[in-house]
Amino acid sequence: MEPTRLCGAGGGAGVRRMAAAAALAACALAAVADPPPIELVDTIALPGVKGRIDHFATDGRRLFVAALGNDTVEVLDRRDGTRRSLSGFREPQGLAYVAGTNRIFVANGEDDRVDVLDARTLEPIRHVERMPDADNVRHLAADRAVVVGYGNGELRWLDAASGEPRGGVPLPGHPESFEVEASGHRIFVNVPSARAVVVVDRMKRVEVARWPLEGASGNYPMALDERHGRLFVGTRSPARLLVYDTGSGAIVASVPIGGDVDDLFHDAERERVYAICGGGRIDVIGTGVRDAYRIVASIATARGARTGLFAPAERRLYVAAPATGESPARILVYATR
Repeated sequence: MEPTRLCGAGGGAGVRRMAAAAALAACALAAVADPPPIELVDTIALPGVKGRIDHFATDGRRLFVAALGNDTVEVLDRRDGTRRSLSGFREPQGLAYVAGTNRIFVANGEDDRVDVLDARTLEPIRHVERMPDADNVRHLAADRAVVVGYGNGELRWLDAASGEPRGGVPLPGHPESFEVEASGHRIFVNVPSARAVVVVDRMKRVEVARWPLEGASGNYPMALDERHGRLFVGTRSPARLLVYDTGSGAIVASVPIGGDVDDLFHDAERERVYAICGGGRIDVIGTGVRDAYRIVASIATARGARTGLFAPAERRLYVAAPATGESPARILVYATR
């Protein structure tokens, strides 16, 4: 009987052996193909949580989730699996946990205030009033303060222990996501109505630069790679990742991404950016080659899943999926590779 021929090889036995070896090598390569950069490892159901879910915070053990449409903050203990639902909020949007003072700051978009909670008891200890549309919140450890973006255009400093206001910086419109330099004095602020990134000197409390979007709008999320001097800005129209040089303010790269992006996270260890897109996917953008950015994977999630939290120490990316139809709200937990 005629011997089986691999890949159309003909000729003598030597040729056939070479063809067989090549086929086996191809099979081996296919078997060890690179795994996806992130993998779904858990799903945390949030039955009873309705509507949009906004931003997260963590104390290393618990996840704090701003369930904006439900007017609650969901507290998820990752060790024992328990959940506590805190009420009394009006459209909670931004959250920050402050380890040094054991406080949680909750920005209420609808009730024009920021609530300060005792992180141990989860009871409120202060309400900071007259802060309409309080939104994103960041902890500035060096300043012993928490900064909140709110209103028609301002960043306001609050004492990290008491919540006492410490002044602010005016902006040309409502601030969305903002990032703070650890080794410098600058804060980079997304201001969609100005179609710009506004740069603030946090020591002088003044605007020092304004970087245009150049043909884009809807700049909501932001992430910072301070070591390499790169600022990542997500836009919705068109849906792109803009990369700024933080030294010059110039755009050095522009990458198409999924629609309705609302959170970006920079993974310094793996040199990646995770773009959480409400159209139903996470885009993983490789940043290993300077300014040669590209999507290395797109991971399907759920419609409307556009916010989350990256916890580098845990090597976990948490993504909020709102309730749809018969599917309850849930947190999708991804391990990073």
